[in-house]
Amino acid sequence: MPCKPIVTVISALLLAGCGVATGGGPVATSGPLRIENTASGQQSFSQIVSVVEPVAEQECRNRTRGVNCNFKIGIDPRADQPANAYQTLNDAGRPIIIFTQALIDDAQNSDELAFVLGHEAAHHIAGHIARQQQNAVAGAVIGGVLAVLVGGGAETVQSAQRTGAQLGARSYSKDFELEADALGTVITARAGYNPLRGAQFFARIPDPGDKFLGTHPPNSQRLETVRRTAAGL
Repeated sequence: MPCKPIVTVISALLLAGCGVATGGGPVATSGPLRIENTASGQQSFSQIVSVVEPVAEQECRNRTRGVNCNFKIGIDPRADQPANAYQTLNDAGRPIIIFTQALIDDAQNSDELAFVLGHEAAHHIAGHIARQQQNAVAGAVIGGVLAVLVGGGAETVQSAQRTGAQLGARSYSKDFELEADALGTVITARAGYNPLRGAQFFARIPDPGDKFLGTHPPNSQRLETVRRTAAGL
């Protein structure tokens, strides 16, 4: 079966990374990233990064083997991007965490920014990009095989591969978000911030509900995960 469509779809998924909110897209990570202050009365974003980043990197070293734990954290320089944060990898495999300025401006306190940062770091520590990639490959292979079995031509097989990859990548995305919420709670608390207060960020964003093959779980489920994890610390 042709493999090029699988590679194309998987590459797109890998670049997209994992995020806490929908909207926007990855920015090139090879150049410098801006670090600016948040709204008046809060700690600056750079101050929050300076506290949370070493905790996240230590958690990464404690929980993984042979994983690059040297995070690079910054702000998407595009002013027109909606509130969003996401984790991705650069060409060398270094973990990148990007915030849009809109998300920083929307944050009501430093705990929220610390929690989002911990959440995004948790995606990398848990290996979610690689696991998402594996799921996508499996879905693409299954879709392609089924198309061949029913006698589909090259275009049909390629289309089935693309659809299978997309479905495979989404199959466990909600679980990944809840895993990142739980580990993000640990990182936030160990950095000295309040994860319960920080998770109130979810109370203000649109609730995705419990859609079939949706990428994010209901906000209530995420808040409950944070409360349960925090109670166990």
